[in-house]
Amino acid sequence: MKRHFHKMHGLGNDFVIVDARSEPFSMSADRARAIADRRTGVGCDQLIVLEPSDAADLKMRIWNQDGGEVESCGNATRCVFALTGVGSVETGGGLLHGSNEAGDVEVDMGEPRFDWEAIPLAYPMDTAALPMAWDELASPRAVNVGNPHVVFFVDDLDEVPLERIGPTIENDAAFPERINVNVASVGADGIRLRTFERGAGLTLACGTGACATAVAAIASKRLTSPVRITMPGGSLTIAWEPGGSVFMRGGATHVFSGELDLEALS
Repeated sequence: MKRHFHKMHGLGNDFVIVDARSEPFSMSADRARAIADRRTGVGCDQLIVLEPSDAADLKMRIWNQDGGEVESCGNATRCVFALTGVGSVETGGGLLHGSNEAGDVEVDMGEPRFDWEAIPLAYPMDTAALPMAWDELASPRAVNVGNPHVVFFVDDLDEVPLERIGPTIENDAAFPERINVNVASVGADGIRLRTFERGAGLTLACGTGACATAVAAIASKRLTSPVRITMPGGSLTIAWEPGGSVFMRGGATHVFSGELDLEALS
């Protein structure tokens, strides 16, 4: 059995997208891991399945490399809007609206959430500065922008061993749904960012990580909106005013289309 797919990326954060709006596509953790495998599958950071929705033009479901399903992915959302041309997408993290703007895609990511239950945390804490530390990283700001993030502001993000410390923070018992880990350095022209994504590891870019980091920088009065976030894979522009939605703007690239041989992947 074969199934058509698209390979896309947003700033190097790459996806396999299967359109299942007219024909259902059975998914499991094993199948997600098989497709995402870069040696024996297609290879991707996340697998995206598009399904019918009663609340929006379509529903987007997201599986990480490790087979776990997650609520939201900013870079994948831009790719879906660019691929389908729809105006609204239902995700596990909420209803999102987007539009194509002069070659870029702008997405209304909704309002960020700061209360400890929305992150979620295992117990009440001050999300503006969590009273926690892992080696040299301490007191991060926590925010949910469709999925959960912590943001550490440091003088030099290149000095942080994120590949080593990221898994420890991601799987800390304080985060019952695990956590995405962002390390950011503020400069004259915006923010440099590296992200360790739950279930995927270090990525070239993370859309929701960029949103969370911009929100954290604006909320802590380090910068004002809009904020340019530069990651290893490229840059995004994030706009947010307290009490309003987060707007993410950046590119989305279609790489190729192909056929999944599901029997070979099983």
